[in-house]
Amino acid sequence: MGLQSYIAERKQGKDLLVMAHVVCGYPSFAENMQELEIMAEAGVDLVELQFPFSEPSADGPLFVQANEESLKAGTTVDQCFAFMAEVSARFPFKVLMMGYYNTAFKMGEETFVKRVKEAGGVGYILPDLPVEESANLHRLSEEAGIEPIILMTPTSSDKRLAQLGAASRGMVYAVARKGVTGSKTNMGDDVLELIERCRQHTDVPVGVGFGISSKADLDFLRGHADIAIVGTAALKTWKEEGAPGLRTFFAELMA
Repeated sequence: MGLQSYIAERKQGKDLLVMAHVVCGYPSFAENMQELEIMAEAGVDLVELQFPFSEPSADGPLFVQANEESLKAGTTVDQCFAFMAEVSARFPFKVLMMGYYNTAFKMGEETFVKRVKEAGGVGYILPDLPVEESANLHRLSEEAGIEPIILMTPTSSDKRLAQLGAASRGMVYAVARKGVTGSKTNMGDDVLELIERCRQHTDVPVGVGFGISSKADLDFLRGHADIAIVGTAALKTWKEEGAPGLRTFFAELMA
């Protein structure tokens, strides 16, 4: 089942889906698996598995540190793909690869698409790949039946959003504010305006991320977005409070 069909099916029973995020190998793959078990228990719908990279330009300080520590521990791309295959086979949620274009470039775009597909991924997010340079990768992805997730931002002009919308498949990732991940986003009219602008330029589901951290944020997005994307808040909770804290976090978030 393709990503868009999966989202439509899940939305028959829920008004807002949740996408979560883990950095592969941070603090360890064993702890990643514990995190994912908690996410699955809570009913998370999608998970981004981030392949660590030395210059994660879209990420805030907490994720930058997680990427660095994972790489220092020796995490490899091969390990990440093996982990993705294990996760895809084990859990009911769908899995996306999140990372940076260097990963695809180094192994070759065709091999990259093949490996995401073989590992059970339904798509990928490469925030540093401009849409102008993505035609070949997107063509290969379409042939393989996996989706490239495009980011739409508040600073994009309508002309740019139209261009991004035309390239969108599966879902779009609406970036709730300027900057990198990690800071709290104030949910207000500007977020609703961004969602509305995205919808004017694409028919695929809209996920909203960057700074989503509470049930109040999810309640605000209901009826507007299709997916709430939760990253830093969950990582911070795991780091500070471990499994019990993360279990409470997701229970409260999705109550």
